[in-house]
Amino acid sequence: MDIQIGRGKTARRAYGIDEIALIPGNRTLDPSLADTKWRIGNIEREIPIIASAMDGVVDVRMAVLLSELGALGVLNLEGIQCRYADPQPILERISTVGKDEFVGLMQELYAKPVEPKLIEQRIQEIKQQGGIAAVSATPIGATKYGEIVANAGADLFFVQATVVSTAHLAPESQTPLDLAQFCRDMPMPVILGNCVTYDVTLNLMKAGAAGVLVGIGPGAACTSRGVLGIGIPQVTAIADCAAARDDYYQETGNYVPIIADGGLITGGDICKCIACGADGVMIGSPFARAAEAPGNGYHWGMATPSPILPRGTRIRVGTTGSLEQILRGPAQLDDGTHNLLGALKTSMGTLGAKDIKEMQQVEVAIAPSLLTEGKVYQKAQQLGMGK
Repeated sequence: MDIQIGRGKTARRAYGIDEIALIPGNRTLDPSLADTKWRIGNIEREIPIIASAMDGVVDVRMAVLLSELGALGVLNLEGIQCRYADPQPILERISTVGKDEFVGLMQELYAKPVEPKLIEQRIQEIKQQGGIAAVSATPIGATKYGEIVANAGADLFFVQATVVSTAHLAPESQTPLDLAQFCRDMPMPVILGNCVTYDVTLNLMKAGAAGVLVGIGPGAACTSRGVLGIGIPQVTAIADCAAARDDYYQETGNYVPIIADGGLITGGDICKCIACGADGVMIGSPFARAAEAPGNGYHWGMATPSPILPRGTRIRVGTTGSLEQILRGPAQLDDGTHNLLGALKTSMGTLGAKDIKEMQQVEVAIAPSLLTEGKVYQKAQQLGMGK
């Protein structure tokens, strides 16, 4: 229902993660019986959680460890790992620079060109250690490096930007990426995003997306909402995009998973996203807190280095435990940021959901709180992640 906010404008009411609660049904089940498996492209994973393609979150080592633990990590092909043969000194500089010098340093460091040979090397390093080689690039980066990624044998390709659509207008001097042709040409599944609406989701699926990322700017390390004013609260975005997935499946018989991306910190956040229709989630700051994470206790946004309009901040998330503790437990914290798989299984058991499809059907209630999704940074501070 539209709400009139003035004589010349109406608005739609939308809901964020902290404004809903999940309602138990008529049955419960032992958490050990909850089946959390999901499939993205031709790859099945036990845990429906993906680590964001952010330089403070995923490097080769993290990608391999996440694969071993039953999840998935995505490497940013346009980040530090593919610009510098030895990224460690660069990561040290990022984690130790003062706040006032941070953006300038990032612009300097990311001005170094991506090295195609490093793209191939990183993919091969992940695969040689038995990991799933999932990589990410912007649409421009996909145009430049798609052939290299294909030849290197990557398993999944994420084409990501703040907003991705099949109808992109560009200057005559630029040729925008033809998403449909790119999906046809690549030998591995291509995941497209980000988007927040029914129509764009449907169009991305028709273009051949093997998965669609949902969410614009809700994360703690992203300032797109503050800089650009763009976004839809995550719960409403997920529900809208999941409706497009279901309609597309009814029409074609092709099921394309929806991945909630951004603003998710706790196990409860993940459970709510799946209950609203997501098949999986992509998270950054919770994994940046792992002892194995490359960010040295810091987390920063992908658009921070932009020489024109930086959109991202660096937050100190600290180190709270191993990647295994964060993902599978045993939890050492009681704030919902450890044992994310255990939280999902326990929630599914309490709600009586045997698998992800049943979890998507649980009843949801509107339960506004003082925390709104627009205050993810404050929520991160509450959990000791923004100091």
